[in-house]
This record gives sequence, C-alpha cells and structure tokens, in this order.
Amino acid sequence: MEFVKPGNHVLYVWISRVQSGLEKAVNEIRQLRDVVVSVENSDRLEESAYANSTFDIIISHCSSDSTTADKLKLFLNLVKPQKPVVFIFLKSDEATLDSFEFQLKTSGFVNVRKNASHVFVAEKPNYEVGSSVKLSFATKKPTAAVWKLDDDEDEEAEVINEDDLLDESDKKKPDEASLRVCGTTGKRKACKDCSCGLAEELSGQKKDTPKSSCGSCYLGDAFRCGTCPYLGMPAFKPGEKIQLSSDQLMST
Repeated sequence: MEFVKPGNHVLYVWISRVQSGLEKAVNEIRQLRDVVVSVENSDRLEESAYANSTFDIIISHCSSDSTTADKLKLFLNLVKPQKPVVFIFLKSDEATLDSFEFQLKTSGFVNVRKNASHVFVAEKPNYEVGSSVKLSFATKKPTAAVWKLDDDEDEEAEVINEDDLLDESDKKKPDEASLRVCGTTGKRKACKDCSCGLAEELSGQKKDTPKSSCGSCYLGDAFRCGTCPYLGMPAFKPGEKIQLSSDQLMST
C-alpha cells in the first residue's frame, strides 16, 4: 500500500460490501517493517474503541451511505495531526464524488485531493480536535509621559524667582489710546480712507476742533453766522458733541 510507511500504526476499515481481498490487503500492509494494523468493520467502529490521535494513517473502504458526518468526525479524531486518511470508494457517480470532496472540507480536513478516480486523500490539520487558545482582545493603554527627577538631583538647587523675569516697564499699564486699532484692518494701522482719527493719532496730528465765534451755533441756523460750520445741522444742546463730516470742515 503506497500510503503506508514503515513504523506506522494503521487503522484499516472495511465495509460489509467489500470482503473479498480484505485478508490479502491487510497482509500486504503487515509486510512493511514495524507496521501495526488494526482492522475494524465500519458499522461496528466506535469512538470509545481508541484514543484520539492514535493512528498514523487510516485506510477506509467506503460508500455513499457509510461516509456520514459522524463517521468523518470519528476519523478526524483518531488520526494524528498532519496525517492522512485514505478513502477508497466503491464505484459511484460523479455527483456523489464531488459532494464528498466538499463534505471532507466542511468536516475539518485539509489538503483534500482526489488521488485516483475513486480514491480521496485528506489530512488532519496541525492541531488537536477540540484544542483551544485563549485570545486577548485587551488593548494596551498608552503610558502617560511623566516628568521624573533623577535620584541624585540636588533638592536645594536654586529656583528662578518669576518676579525677577519682569522689570518695571513690564508692569506699567499701557495707555488705552495706544491699544486702539483700525476697525477696517483690525491692526494699529490706519486704512487708506481713515476717518476715525487713527491716521492723525499715529502721525501725531489731531483733527481741528471747530470753535464758535458767536456762541450761538447750538441754537440753529437762524442764530448762526454765514461761515458757521454747523449750518444746515439741527439745533443741539450746549456742550453736546457734534460729529462733522470732512466736507464740512473744508473751507469754501
């Protein structure tokens, strides 16, 4: 038997429909050096008869009604990891053979291959059936960086006084006028058509403040002189601040 190696422990499984040639096949296997053969009828083979992973190879004659899911599971338990199980089919139609190949894969066998027209070889995976491995899904929390002083650090080392970092000029309250910025640019820089007085302030100039020569400007046009800068404006209360446009400040 080409699949059996010297020193193997072989399980040879036969079915009632195949009895002729059984003794001859078993004797041929026994001719190999240090080979031990256990012969079982497929209908009588039970899981309790042998311990798991007992055999180096299982050779089984089979038919469509002898390859049940329970039987395949039993073979998978009895053979050692990474060792083969050889299924020798009686003549069956192609549909049955194709479905059997799929059945082997879904039962847990690997490296399934069709070695001849009616012979399949499949292997047990490289782990024991029913074995488990604990999976850890815990993520390692990052360790926060911590400042740590060396043990030999001088505990009496001189510490800088924060007050010494400021001089008297830093402690002075700034003039509010120096904090005023342009409403257009948002900076202490006057825009092109500055009318808020920032341009004059930055250049050291001040807008001319109109002064009344008669003291009657606030009463209205009827009391104002011909050159009054408030001509055309409504009367206002004495001392009330009146905003004049640039055109009104220009002499005509």
